[in-house]
Amino acid sequence: EVQLVESGGGLVQAGGSLRLSCAASGFTFDDYAIGWFRQAPGKEREGVSCISNSGGTTYYVDSVKGRFTISRDNAKNTVYLQMNSLKPEDTAVYYCAAISKSAYYSGSYFYPGAPSYWGQGTQVTVSS
Repeated sequence: EVQLVESGGGLVQAGGSLRLSCAASGFTFDDYAIGWFRQAPGKEREGVSCISNSGGTTYYVDSVKGRFTISRDNAKNTVYLQMNSLKPEDTAVYYCAAISKSAYYSGSYFYPGAPSYWGQGTQVTVSS
């Protein structure tokens, strides 16, 4: 059974930090890029960051560049999202997703339908 399990969310004050984890099982982890997405209340889900299957390349949406860092440990089948200098507008449910190599290297990793597998999400709330 394929599973992606997010953890590490919570309530933090503006300017604080959180580290999200995404633990994967049930598929060949290092065959997939992993993306982090988020969905705020009343808004569409958006891509936040993505990392290649090897961890060699990464991508960040402009709104989180310089504040968030994505990394992966293929030996532990886990991807991390270190979030620093958090802002109230970062409040959302954060999801990780497994994305095929073809989608990643074609640049379509945030396109609807690109992810093959999704986690259940973890809530991040940033208070002002």
